[in-house]
Amino acid sequence: MLHTQPLRKQRDYRLLWSARTISVTGSEVSRLAVPLTAIALLTASPFQMGLLTAASSIPALLLSLQAGAISDRLRRHRPLMIVCELVSAAAALMVPIAWLLGLLSIPLLIGVALLIGAAGVIFKAANFPHLAAVVPADQRTQAMAGFQASYSVASVAGPGLAGLLVQLLSAPLAVLLEGLSFLASALLLRSIRTPERRTPAPSRGMWRDVKEGLRVSLTRPVLRALLGAGVTINFFAMAYISVHMLYMVNTLDIPKALIGFLVALSGAGGLVGAWVTARLTPRFGENRLLRWSIVLFPLDILTVGLLDGPLWFKLATLSITGCITGGLVVTFATCMGAVMLRDTPAEFRGRVNATSTFAVQGVLALGGLAGGSLAEVIGLRPVILICAAGIALSSIWIWTSPLRANQHPSTPDAPKPTTDDTSQPTPDSSEPISTLSAPKPTTTSTPATLPDTGIEARAIPTSPKTRAATSVSAQHHTHPRPGALPKASSYEIHQRSRRDRSHRSTSAPTYGDTALSRNLDELVLVKIRSFM
Repeated sequence: MLHTQPLRKQRDYRLLWSARTISVTGSEVSRLAVPLTAIALLTASPFQMGLLTAASSIPALLLSLQAGAISDRLRRHRPLMIVCELVSAAAALMVPIAWLLGLLSIPLLIGVALLIGAAGVIFKAANFPHLAAVVPADQRTQAMAGFQASYSVASVAGPGLAGLLVQLLSAPLAVLLEGLSFLASALLLRSIRTPERRTPAPSRGMWRDVKEGLRVSLTRPVLRALLGAGVTINFFAMAYISVHMLYMVNTLDIPKALIGFLVALSGAGGLVGAWVTARLTPRFGENRLLRWSIVLFPLDILTVGLLDGPLWFKLATLSITGCITGGLVVTFATCMGAVMLRDTPAEFRGRVNATSTFAVQGVLALGGLAGGSLAEVIGLRPVILICAAGIALSSIWIWTSPLRANQHPSTPDAPKPTTDDTSQPTPDSSEPISTLSAPKPTTTSTPATLPDTGIEARAIPTSPKTRAATSVSAQHHTHPRPGALPKASSYEIHQRSRRDRSHRSTSAPTYGDTALSRNLDELVLVKIRSFM
């Protein structure tokens, strides 16, 4: 059955979107409520506050790569996601319970932060490939735009809601909302009915699996460009954030009460950006939106660094650029996720996403330290301008990669596969030929000529005896080219044949993650089987 309904009418997507929106909002509330609990009730020292802050980000550095490897071994991701939400709920509920029992302490808060952070890392590693099972391939950009809109709203509304709950109840009871949000998310995920039909990648050991994920992320041109651009942007963005507040208050003389208003405008711009991205992608494609959004990224930071004049002019300028930049951030993040999902082989999606998480989290701390240290030496305004220049340089990663070519946006009438967990990404046409595999032949009667041979692979009768005889003949009479790779195992050939047969209903040729330089006997066998 073809997926033709818009996302808002697809029950399982609505459940997944609602689960993520509720969970993220609860997390944003606790991001303010937990530190307030440590300060107001436990009189935490600066060192203890530093430990508490670090505890939420340490799991991303320690567990991201392993979580990606575990995710790629699973046939079904949803049960793991539900378990992660339940573990997070139990950890969050420990805070109000311990407070009521008089057992609340700084070590307990640190342990809760570590546990929720670890569960969140594993959840994200499973959620990325799980999206491919729930959302059709041609609607994933719209789906990610919806998620980005939720994140924008939660990042703006979460702290305000947390402050209100702390005032009305107390900081520990405000954390109760986070626990309930995790429970609600688990229940919504449990209600999703879409079956997960996925053949997991065979494991060769934890660290070998991790190395394979790193290799795919660094050797495929598109994924390498996305990783490089993401790391560059986040390094200079965190350097900017580390001095942004001081610069706004001390240099631009922006009233402190209005800084929150400017942040809220950025969140509103994110909502607009999600709406615009979902509508422009079918016409222009993810590649083009990705390229131009990253070019315009430094606009807000450059404006802040050069801004001067009366207060009304500063506020008007910052409001406009803040809204624009909020939309650009959502556009870039949405298209980046869609392209990563599109160009990553299905068996590597968990590891590639985990590699990106690991790299981004690693540079956040470095960027903050670099920005603060450099400001001590050269001042605030030069650091702002350096950050704008650094983010502008990140566009080189995108514009010098295969993403510089425009992919053809999918048309609404194009046939859509019923499942996509085993689908292979369609690489950009400008990608080097060595990174592509042989396209699956279509059902046309025109014979397909095998590369470098002149042998025609014609459709053969469907008799079992004929198929068996032809397969044996192909293996016996063909020889590998000189310098070809070793012959693949029967298990690998069997798995590729299953993928080819499962996608015979798709009219457009698909591409896998193997290279055209495979030995000839394997190539002939796969091509013959794809006609069966």
